[in-house]
Amino acid sequence: MSVSRHWPVACRGSPGVRSGRSWLPPPAWPSSCYAVISACSERLRRSFVLYKRVLRYLRPYWKVFLVSLLSMSIAAATEPAFARLMKPLIDGGFVNKDGSSLIWAPLAIVGLFLVRGLTSYVNEYATSWLTGHLVQSLREEMFAKLVRLPVHYYDDNPSGRLLSRIAFDVNQVTEAGFNVITVTVKDGITILGLLGLLFYTDWQLTLICLAVLPIVSLCVRLVSKRLRGLSLQNQQNMAQLTQVLGETIDCQRVVKVYGGEEYEARRFHRHAEAIRHNAVKQSATSSANTGVTQLIIACALAAILYFAALRAQSGSFTAGDFMSFLTAMLMLFAPVKRITSISQSLQKGLAAAESVFGFLDENGEPDHGTHRLENTRGGLQFDGLQFTYPHAERASLYDINFTVNPGETVALVGSSGSGKTTLVSLIPRFYEPTAGRILLDGRPLTDLTLGSLRRHIAMVSQDVVLFNDSVAANIAYGRIGEVSRDEIIAAARAANALEFIEAMPQGFDTVIGENGVRLSGGQRQRLAIARALLKNAPILILDEATSALDTQSERLVQSALENLMKDRTTLVIAHRLSTIEHADRIVVMHQGRIAEVGNHHELIAHDGLYANLHRLQFKEPSWVTA
Repeated sequence: MSVSRHWPVACRGSPGVRSGRSWLPPPAWPSSCYAVISACSERLRRSFVLYKRVLRYLRPYWKVFLVSLLSMSIAAATEPAFARLMKPLIDGGFVNKDGSSLIWAPLAIVGLFLVRGLTSYVNEYATSWLTGHLVQSLREEMFAKLVRLPVHYYDDNPSGRLLSRIAFDVNQVTEAGFNVITVTVKDGITILGLLGLLFYTDWQLTLICLAVLPIVSLCVRLVSKRLRGLSLQNQQNMAQLTQVLGETIDCQRVVKVYGGEEYEARRFHRHAEAIRHNAVKQSATSSANTGVTQLIIACALAAILYFAALRAQSGSFTAGDFMSFLTAMLMLFAPVKRITSISQSLQKGLAAAESVFGFLDENGEPDHGTHRLENTRGGLQFDGLQFTYPHAERASLYDINFTVNPGETVALVGSSGSGKTTLVSLIPRFYEPTAGRILLDGRPLTDLTLGSLRRHIAMVSQDVVLFNDSVAANIAYGRIGEVSRDEIIAAARAANALEFIEAMPQGFDTVIGENGVRLSGGQRQRLAIARALLKNAPILILDEATSALDTQSERLVQSALENLMKDRTTLVIAHRLSTIEHADRIVVMHQGRIAEVGNHHELIAHDGLYANLHRLQFKEPSWVTA
């Protein structure tokens, strides 16, 4: 029977090796082998690219980096020098009874450790300085990216993950940044120096030490992949934990009222447990790697001690040689352990770097406009406008066509989900239309730069956003340093906010707490109106600005809004129809389309959707009629 019959069909007929009278074709590599090799090479390439990108942030500080490398190199060189001093100390001072060796050798050791202490201090200081700058640079770049991300990115990503990336992942990047370099350079020089001393003392015994290196490398390689996956999982767990914390803090009143304490505690426990479990896995993996490595080195040490004793008996190995060799070999343990454990820090850092740079590579808001808008009359034209949210099943706006004249007040009414808020969100270009366009004074919004467009728009919404700062800083937000105190006071007076501001402990310098928690709803709303007044933008968007207020607060806010709306192009979204009866025009929306357009009296006479909404809101209860 031919031997070739035992080969797979795919391998027959291929070039092979002659064996006797038959040609034996070589077995083809399985496709899985190529896949594994390809995956490994791709992983190495990505790791190299990430690491190179991290080091790019240290380039401006290359002088400090050079000082750090020099100091750590000197500190590392003192370890083999100390081991070398053991030979003259033992042979000269103890074996040969040389008194001078007992004097200069200890003094040399003291001087050696003095140099080591000074260089280690310089190295630690420089390392800390560089690490701090690396973290600061990354955080500032990430924050700059954060404020320029499009609105839909915030819609798709939980805030906890964003916070975790900036607060947690950046710190992990330093593990792949300078810390790995420090360990690699310092311990690498130490290992090379000690190995050089070992070869110089006895090369044959040193070969036993080198025999264990391939085994140690294999252990490190197996552990690295496991640690990389655990680090990525830990980042996700931290993001989820941060999300639970943020939601619980923001919604603490809802949690209390609805008795959600135990539910939130269970959610927190679940994510905290996942983080703890992941940390145990990482520690166990790293510890197992370290333990196996130390066991291998201990076996090599036992063999070395045995052969060194045999050499000493033959007289070719002095007591000083043995002490110097043993000291160098024992000192080799710590740097080898750190070098083998560096893969854990490297994998954590690379996983964090992948997260950080993935965030930095996100596309910011599209801003292809070239025209810088200096002044505007405020005329808006909606031309065939359509919009669909990402991943939505149907469009939110269909074929919107109408014009807002400069200085005109146009109200948008309709049931919830009819597209009112979506429509006004397209004006400051929080989203880009799916089809159609919006024109400002006859020029498409896409031709304008984002910054110049938004400088001419002010917004007041139902959900007022305030900052944990003083009253004056909140009113002058965006223009701090550009406006005087008198202008801030004038804006507060026009917004009917001056009375309650002056009643505060520090007046305009009173810190109002997170999102104005120390203020009532009406007071927060009036501060937002004062902020819009101070901006003095020609286009004003009011989104349910009075819907959540009591009657007295609504009167004050409505009066402030009337001051704000003077001589401005205003779009008002309102559910309370009483607040928009005097609008120049009312646009009634239904399921993303314009159903009716007209003023209050025209729409009531038309007896359509608006008239129906009006009857529902102002229908008298049966007990009043009775």
